[in-house]
This record gives sequence, structure tokens and C-alpha cells, in this order.
Amino acid sequence: MLDQRLIRENPSLVEKKLSTRGKNVDLSQIHELTIESKELDIELCNLQSESKKLSKLIGSMINNLEDKNSKQIIELKNKGNEYKYKISEYEEKKRNLDTQIKSEILRLPNFPSDNTPLGKDETNNLQLRKWGDPLTSDNLRSHWEIGEKLNLFDSLRTTKISKSRFITLTGDGARLERALINFMLDTHLKKGYLELMPPALVNSESLQGSGQLPKFAEESFKCSNDDLWLSPTAEVPLTAFHKEDIIDPKILPLKYVAYSPCFRREAGSYGRDTKGLIRLHQFNKVELFWYSEPSKSLEAHNNLTADAEDILKKLNLPYRVVDICTGDLGFSSSRTYDLEVWLPSANSYREISSCSNCEDFQARRSSIRTKIDKKTSYIHTLNGSGLAIGRTMAAILENGQRSDGSVKVPDVLIPYFGESHIKNG
Repeated sequence: MLDQRLIRENPSLVEKKLSTRGKNVDLSQIHELTIESKELDIELCNLQSESKKLSKLIGSMINNLEDKNSKQIIELKNKGNEYKYKISEYEEKKRNLDTQIKSEILRLPNFPSDNTPLGKDETNNLQLRKWGDPLTSDNLRSHWEIGEKLNLFDSLRTTKISKSRFITLTGDGARLERALINFMLDTHLKKGYLELMPPALVNSESLQGSGQLPKFAEESFKCSNDDLWLSPTAEVPLTAFHKEDIIDPKILPLKYVAYSPCFRREAGSYGRDTKGLIRLHQFNKVELFWYSEPSKSLEAHNNLTADAEDILKKLNLPYRVVDICTGDLGFSSSRTYDLEVWLPSANSYREISSCSNCEDFQARRSSIRTKIDKKTSYIHTLNGSGLAIGRTMAAILENGQRSDGSVKVPDVLIPYFGESHIKNG
């Protein structure tokens, strides 16, 4: 969430920063509301001050006068009641106004970092580096063709269970998924992450705190009888885990890793990636999440990204790192590096992790702070997939495919999977 004070004092700067995302934002209405709120604050403060003075005067007179119910005291008490009524009236008006202001500000995205490349859409993203040798050859099969041939998953029967764009992993497919989850968790734990296993259901405040609500309500699945939603990513509960906390700077950075099922409607994406494991309503993911001192979040961003990259390197999957431009930046992010894995069947790189520095945006929405030099300030939060399991499996199937129809399992995964190859039968 953006700083209300900044919107009130310098709306043109806020509009300028947000315009780099590719859309002009008119803050005149919000600005007027913030001015009105500030004026109400001043009036309330004056009323409360006068009310306190009057209360002290009445108390002093009662102590010094024999007639405790004199006309003068009764008149002063009536005036005091008028103050209380007016204060109550102003407080109610202030609450309603602040609710309106917060509702408007919650819809505003984060400021792009000054280091984020300027651009209007994904065509302006910058490739930073590549790793590995992309597999290119004729007659390469897609991961869903490989999966169906090796009986790794069943999408047709799954429609009887739920609906389209869900999938049931079977046999070696289920075993490979489980192996990937354990491998990723173990790798990150060795780097000092603390493992959490959060609930799959989260409340509205949690979604609001991480930035999913109110903007992305249509993208999530809601339980109709409760204030609970199926979590779209472990980023949501990991942000909420320290809601309203003041974190001791001595324990920073806090580094969490969490496996979780994720649920998304993928609204507006129909017709794209309808086959296989790329774009499902339910998928598994290992999430990395950091709480960092503000002055160290740039370094933390690079370290978190390197930890996600390390998984791809260990699995020997070719990938590239892309610096996302302002016009393609996610709602809560200030700067994002996308990791894109090579998919031979598409002859292109596809996103497998977005590593983002949200700076104080989520912390302000969730009231998560720390103390630096005895001064309380909002903490910085960072997140990234380490990695998305289904897309990792798709990349392993396509990059590990062999001419005999089998798939080579990455060496580091063999102790978890139990075999060096996935074969039919």
C-alpha cells in the first residue's frame, strides 16, 4: 500500500511514478479526501483539547464550590456534553472517510523501483543472462505427449472428478512431483531457510495484505460460507505470518521456504496452454520468502534470485533471467526478475519463477515493522518461486527426453526418485 501522507503532500510525484507502469492515474479525488481527513484530524485535536480543558475546569470548580450543582457548573457540563457529541460526530465522519481513502489506496499498485527498466509491456523486458545449452532438435515431443505416453498423468478422468484444467498425476508422475518437492525443500533448508507449511485456506485480510485483494478477487476461489479463500500462492500466508508484528532487526533477514498447493482461476487465459502442466487451476509450488531490513533488500533480492536459479542449475535445466520492465511489473512488486526455463517443444523460454522485491508495499498493508536505530519503520518483503513444480516437471520431461521414448532423470533427483530414467512399463 502506498503512503497516504505522500499522496496528500505530493500527489504529482505519486502520479508520475505510477505512470511508468503504462497507465495514467488521476489522484485528484483521493488527494481531496486525504486533505479533508487531515483537516478533520486538526479539528478533532482542537475539540479534544478544549474538552479536556473544560473537564479540568469543572473538576476544579466542583472541588472548590460548596454548591456542586450550581447553575454555572450545570452550564459547563452541558457545554462539555456538546463537545463530546461533536467529537463523536467528527470521529464517525473520520472513520468513514479513512475507510474510503484506504479502499481507494488499496487499489493502487506499488511504485516501480528506480532500477526497474522503463517499458510499456513484455517486449521491453531485458534479458540479463542465460545459463545452459538449450535442446534443439527435430521431432521433439511436448511434455504432455511424453506424459501421456509414459502414463504420468490423466486429464480426461480428472474432468469427472472436478472440471477441465485440473490434472491427476499417476505412477511415476506422482513420484516425480513428490521427488521434486522434497529435493527443492532440502536444497533451500541447507541454505538457512526455515520451512513452514501454511494453511491452504486464507482469509480476506491475508489476501489484502499481500496485494491479491481487492484487485485480483476474480482470480481466486472463494468459499461461499466463510471468509476464506483457496490460497493462490504461499506468498499470501507467508506475508500474513508476521502481520502486525515488530520484528527484531537482530534476526533479520528472516528466510522462509514453504511447499503449498496453489489455486487460481486463470481468468482470461483460456485457449493458452490448455494441455499439460503449464497453466492449471491447481498446482504445487515451493515458495521462498524473505523479510529484510530496507537498506539490505536490494542485496536480498539478488540472493533470493540466486537461490531459485540454483535449483535450475542443479537440475541441469537451461534458463534465462529477465528484468521485468515497469509496464509488465506485477501489482505488488517494485522490481522483478523472471526465471524462464527452456521448453524445447515451444522452442522458447517460459516463466518458472518470478523473484520480486516488494519493498515496504506489503508490509504497510499488513503493518509489519522493524526498529532501525531505535526508529520504527516498515520492513521490506521479497518472494519468489523456488520453483513451480508442474512447470519444472514439464521442463524435465522435455529436456530429458530420449529417442527410445524414456526420460533421463536429473542426477540430483535420482536419490529422491529412485531411478535414473522414466520408462514406459
